[in-house]
Formats: sequence, structure tokens, C-alpha cells
Amino acid sequence: MFSEKKKDPKQDLTKEQNKIAQGTTFKGDIESQGSFRIDGKVEGTIKTPGRIVVGKSGCVEGEVKCHSADFEGKFTGKLIVESQLSLKSSAHIEGEVITDKLSIEPGALFNATCVMKDGVKTLNDEKGRKRKQKKGETA
Repeated sequence: MFSEKKKDPKQDLTKEQNKIAQGTTFKGDIESQGSFRIDGKVEGTIKTPGRIVVGKSGCVEGEVKCHSADFEGKFTGKLIVESQLSLKSSAHIEGEVITDKLSIEPGALFNATCVMKDGVKTLNDEKGRKRKQKKGETA
């Protein structure tokens, strides 16, 4: 009579949150299906299909690959964000950033090279020649 909806176990895992508390230092590589909240210090590589939140006291040095990220703390290294990277006013980012969308609040320090994915599309002009169009530009 009542059908039970089957949950995707992969979806449940990305809802789990790993936490590195203030005063904690972790050195090494971390790979998880869950999201991260970092208020301590991480030196190494973090990979997750979830979200990473770095609080004001948080510091990450190394490489990060994630779906989305919110930074209030510090980051140095290579940051690869599949969707949106949000930098709060207290954020301090240095290194290399690759993302699809970027949001920076006034006051944030952003000293990085940045590549915006899917930012350039190839179009054909009236004569059939190909030209590149930037995101937001009309044809």
C-alpha cells in the first residue's frame, strides 16, 4: 500500500560532515564522501564530492578538490571547486583556483591565479567563422 522510497546511499554519504576542530592540526591526505568543516589546520590534500567550509580560525595548506566551498579562513595552494566558491570578508586565499562560479565579499584577500571553467564558448559568426564568447556576452 505504501511504497518506501529507496534512498541513494551515495547521496546520504555527502550529507555526513567531517570536522577538524580549532586547535587541531592534521598533516596528510584526506578523501571522504562527506563534507568538511575545518576550524583547525590541515596540511595536505582534501578530496570530496561534497562541500568544504573553512571557518575564521581554519587554515588549509595544500590541494583541495570539492563540489563547493565557503571560506572565512586561510588557504594556500591549489583549490579546485566544481561548482561555487564563496569567499567571506575574512577569507585569505593564495595560490591557484579553478572554479565554475566565484563570489567574493569586500575585504577578502584573493591573491591567486583563477581559471573560470566553462567561461568561454565557441560561436559561429554570420560568415560561419568560429569565435569565442565570454560568459554573459550576447551573441
